[in-house]
Amino acid sequence: MPAAIPLDTLRRSPTAHLFEGGDDIPVSIFVTEYARGQGPDLHVHPYAEVFLVEAGTGRFTVGDEQLEVGGGNVLVVPPRTPHGFKGAGDDTLRVVSVHPSPVVVQTDL
Repeated sequence: MPAAIPLDTLRRSPTAHLFEGGDDIPVSIFVTEYARGQGPDLHVHPYAEVFLVEAGTGRFTVGDEQLEVGGGNVLVVPPRTPHGFKGAGDDTLRVVSVHPSPVVVQTDL
């Protein structure tokens, strides 16, 4: 039976909410908000990751490249590619990241 899950029940930290699909669906989703200079450090996943930058500007590191990505853009990071990002503007960076996996599999670098 369908059910709405309140975002607040998925809080993982002061800056992130995490939904993991588990046995229900093979997808996991982070909903995050970061101030300037905040964000996840370099890490890798065995699968590709899709980022929807909803608002603000982020400085993304993807492999050897750095990109500034503003709100209203989508970024795809290939599998096994080191990546991370930080808020780069004075406004709040809001990012939704989609993992095609029932649980998040991450190796911090």
